[in-house]
Amino acid sequence: MSEYNAEDVRNVALVGQAGAGKTTLVEAVLAAAGAIPAPGSVDKGTAVCDWDDMEKELKHSLDVGITGFTTHGKHINLLDAPGYADFLGRALSALSAVETCAIVINAENGIEMQTQRMWKAADRRNLCRMFIVNRIDADGVDLGELTAQIRQTFGAECLPINLPADGGKRVIDVFFNPAGEGADFSSIEEAHSQIIDQVVEVDEALMEVYLEQGQALKPEQLHDAFEAALREAHLVPICFCSATTGAGIPELLQILTRLMPNPAEGNPPPFMKGDGANVTPVTVAPDPTKHAIGHVFKVVNDPFRGKIGIFRIHQGRITTNSQLFIGNARKPFKVNHLFRVHGSELNEVNEGVPGDILAVARVDDIHFDAVLHDSHDEDHFHLSSIECPVPLFGLAVNVAKRGDEQKLTDALHKLESEDPCFHVEHNASANETVMRGMGELHLKVLMRRLSEQFHVDIETHPPSIPYRETITAPAEGHHRHKKQTGGAGQFGEVFLRVEPLPYEGGFEFVDATVGGSIPGQFLPSIEKGVRMALSEGAVAGYPLQDVRVTVYDGKFHPVDSKDIAFVTAGKKAFLEAIDKAKPAVLEPIVKIRISAQDSHMGDLTGDLSGRRGRISGSESKSHGRIVIEGEVPLAELTSYESRLKSITGGEGTYTIELSHYQPVPANIQKQLADAYQRAADD
Repeated sequence: MSEYNAEDVRNVALVGQAGAGKTTLVEAVLAAAGAIPAPGSVDKGTAVCDWDDMEKELKHSLDVGITGFTTHGKHINLLDAPGYADFLGRALSALSAVETCAIVINAENGIEMQTQRMWKAADRRNLCRMFIVNRIDADGVDLGELTAQIRQTFGAECLPINLPADGGKRVIDVFFNPAGEGADFSSIEEAHSQIIDQVVEVDEALMEVYLEQGQALKPEQLHDAFEAALREAHLVPICFCSATTGAGIPELLQILTRLMPNPAEGNPPPFMKGDGANVTPVTVAPDPTKHAIGHVFKVVNDPFRGKIGIFRIHQGRITTNSQLFIGNARKPFKVNHLFRVHGSELNEVNEGVPGDILAVARVDDIHFDAVLHDSHDEDHFHLSSIECPVPLFGLAVNVAKRGDEQKLTDALHKLESEDPCFHVEHNASANETVMRGMGELHLKVLMRRLSEQFHVDIETHPPSIPYRETITAPAEGHHRHKKQTGGAGQFGEVFLRVEPLPYEGGFEFVDATVGGSIPGQFLPSIEKGVRMALSEGAVAGYPLQDVRVTVYDGKFHPVDSKDIAFVTAGKKAFLEAIDKAKPAVLEPIVKIRISAQDSHMGDLTGDLSGRRGRISGSESKSHGRIVIEGEVPLAELTSYESRLKSITGGEGTYTIELSHYQPVPANIQKQLADAYQRAADD
């Protein structure tokens, strides 16, 4: 039997900018709860959640660290998410396993890029949220001004649930026991009234007691209304602490155990059933008596333990010897061992209840985002996918040693299975294998794993740019394919028209034939021929997109017409139409955010303009830093990492995110088309 029930579980993801002190905060909470004898250190490499060798070397989290502990009858799972933008996919994946998203802010740096990103991501998933302002004892911080900035940026619903005092040396509770004096800003009475007023607004009965009868409300009376306010984002608590000195850590632990929602009190996870257009929402409740349903939010390929799937139980119980299906698989696997995760340790348990975060090892078919269940009633269940940005930073890779090609393929596949923002693609036209991630650091870490864990040495070079092609005008095409070989011949004739679709319109194939001019059995063959041309391109060898193809006439022969004849006729008729439809090459345009000292602003904006970029805005930050936002063609960023380091003395950083595709200038289209033609002639 489990030592606790689902009502006793609290799942909290700590997210925020790198350097906010999330991992140190986990250490302080673990020590305060008695789960470890003393806090570990990121600098000394003794932190529970930063246990990987590369994390110890870089002194930053590179993946989601997981730990759990039981205190005051409650079991708390803490997920320590990486703060570097390069590992955003891993940070986002943690949100699918929790009810509460705790956004950690470094009091010295204030609201940063990742702070806003993770707020938006938590909002999309409808999670309960809180802010934890860390390093409140740092010299020169203005916590009153920072609180005002938080409320201005994220809403007036953000309210302090405790207050720093004596320059951040201690913290005063304003919810459970609003007593004391010496707060660094605001007054205890005012802060207490603000948070109570906010909570009772979601409960008319409580509001009546509070306003009309003038009764003071105890924390126990406010519990249900507090949970409702969290669910509705009507309240976002702001908690102050210092992970290094321990100020505010007992208060934070009390907030986590007494106020943060259990699995039944948070908003229900967005589970769906079905595929394609036949998708309907389903209710998955934290009921231990129902069928077991879990969701895999992290996969680790461990050289000693094999493939490890870490999952959150959303419904039912899972025990050792349970038989679980993975997604729509027809054959279950047996849970021989069930583990609770504590940093690098896997501690064996016999049972998990709703809300538990557990792991299974040596299950080859398990994969990221998989749904685990114990009944075919849950076939085709899936959790609404996290909205990961498209990885654009790319490197083309080759093996350094001949004969390692299959070894590289297997290793890249394993790395891809772990990370939602790492993709591997093969560019047939350029004969390139390209790995794409969120930035230079992201790919450097993965390349090091290729060498150290999988023992594959690689060579890299800049990849080809992922251009696309489209058409800008309607046109018609026709082709008659006729071939006589002495016996039965080949015959197929196709008339079709092409039309441009809006951006991201994809591809549409329409049958508008009448009178049986082309038998229905040959239409899939025509579409196959068209799709072959779509993938091969027509102008410069890049895939075609945003095109509607309508087949409106044709001819067939009762004996000689075959599938291959209509594949050929469809492809050539399509290419003829494309040639008349004013084809255009499209290039990816990315949103870019550059963070640097404001003294470099002129050089940075000038450099971006020289790369065909467009500046959309800038924002001043603390400590003389500035964030520049704009759009720039991806093709112009091939050497940008080194250029940015040169301009800023190595301290500038940037992130990119796909914005849209747009036509390249005429001179660049001609260069690409000429190069494609030369390659075809060789």
